[in-house]
Amino acid sequence: MYADILIGFERALSFDALLFCFIGVTIGTFVGVLPGVGALAAVSLCLPMTYYLDPTVAMIMLAGIFYGAQYGSSTASILLNVPGTVTAAVTALDGYPMTQQGRAGLALFVTTICSFVGGSIAIILMMGFTPLIARAALSFSSAEYFLIMAFGLFLASTIGSGSQLKSLAMVALGLTLGLVGTDLNSGVSRFTFGQVELYDGISLVTIAMGLFGVAEILNSIVDDTSRKPATGKITFKSMLPSKAEWKVIVKPTLRGTAIGAVIGALPGSGATIATFIAYAVEKRQSKTPERFGKGALEGIAAPEAANNSAVQSAFVPTLSLGIPGDALMAFLLGAMMIHGVVPGPRFLIDQPQMFWGLVASFWIGNVLLLILNIPLIGVWVRMLSIPYNILFPAMLFFICIGVYSIEYQVFDIALVMIFGIVGLVMNRLAYPAAPLLLGFILGPMMEEHFKRALLMSRGSFSIFWERPISVVLLALLAGLLLLSARAIWKSQRAASPSSLSEPQMQSQTKDTQ
Repeated sequence: MYADILIGFERALSFDALLFCFIGVTIGTFVGVLPGVGALAAVSLCLPMTYYLDPTVAMIMLAGIFYGAQYGSSTASILLNVPGTVTAAVTALDGYPMTQQGRAGLALFVTTICSFVGGSIAIILMMGFTPLIARAALSFSSAEYFLIMAFGLFLASTIGSGSQLKSLAMVALGLTLGLVGTDLNSGVSRFTFGQVELYDGISLVTIAMGLFGVAEILNSIVDDTSRKPATGKITFKSMLPSKAEWKVIVKPTLRGTAIGAVIGALPGSGATIATFIAYAVEKRQSKTPERFGKGALEGIAAPEAANNSAVQSAFVPTLSLGIPGDALMAFLLGAMMIHGVVPGPRFLIDQPQMFWGLVASFWIGNVLLLILNIPLIGVWVRMLSIPYNILFPAMLFFICIGVYSIEYQVFDIALVMIFGIVGLVMNRLAYPAAPLLLGFILGPMMEEHFKRALLMSRGSFSIFWERPISVVLLALLAGLLLLSARAIWKSQRAASPSSLSEPQMQSQTKDTQ
């Protein structure tokens, strides 16, 4: 294996591989910054360029666009509250408040470093544990996947700040929105109201752009504020975290990396679930959870590390099993087949130079992204000095272009505006948007795995507690339910008038009068 790794690095360090790796990560970074465009559109457009390239070099370039877009997607999310991808919506929860506090440079620097660390550790794990991870991933059935996603949904109730009941309500709304479209099993259309455009469901990007991007623009217009974050001159020293801040981000980065590496390696999971769970875990174990959503560094470090760790480890099931984790991985799988390479269990044996060349290029690409992104932080922060009357129309333009490019439907542009208004109302009533987004993502996947598990067991629910993995997941889920119920009961008891002492009630009555 070590000989194969050396061969892989030798191929990845060749001139043509380095050149196209740099081209790929550069394109990915700039595409990630543009709201709603996404890596899938960029990879699709660049695929014809790779037809005459060596298959290894072609995949190095396309993969560079993929993980480069993950780096770039957090930029617009932090500066403008407009997530370039769905995973960047989590970064916006604490990244955008930091921008409003004049700490945009620090937020972007922490994002870059944590992304690099998460990706690098995941690559090392890929090198040493790919065969083991592939075998472990095969031991998960639909019952385990359903329980993992249910666990993630209950964790989502801790993502939003404020009332946990409001977060649970948003999860339920997200699950409901996930039902819109045609049922894959029966072919029956659900909640489409006769609109042909809804037969394929609502686009995830449409909801994310509406609830975060358009809602933020509308919120600023309604408030009629000309507030500008203090940008000033961005120097390298001003971007560096202090010693205390370094200590704050180390453990969340490592925890996020571990979560991303495990979840990303599971077929059909992807970076989105890993990012949401990493943020939820970080907030739940924090001694000061009230800081989250107001500019907590842990709220940036953990999801960014999880995001890039999951992106790298997602190649494990794609390359070693031939099972893509999401739509983009499926597209990369198709690109490999176009170049005459068939991923699967024999891929590591039959094509060691290509496999290890790709893995080595991931680390090289992460180093290139680090070198590329840190000098650009000052450029991105200067975007904040653009007058709002120019910035807002430009943001709306890119949002509309990004949403339209998915299905080429004008209906989606109208839909993103509707979700923008919904997001504005939710913001005014203190309902968090992030749990809704996770409920929408996991709802269809949970339904699919639930039905598949019952088909495998011929309708018997015992499949959910027959295997040791299922029992452990059920125990964790039950424990989380009890903790959530206890937290809600405590908050309601603290808010009820009967829990107040008599002097407090008299004081409250006087205040009311």
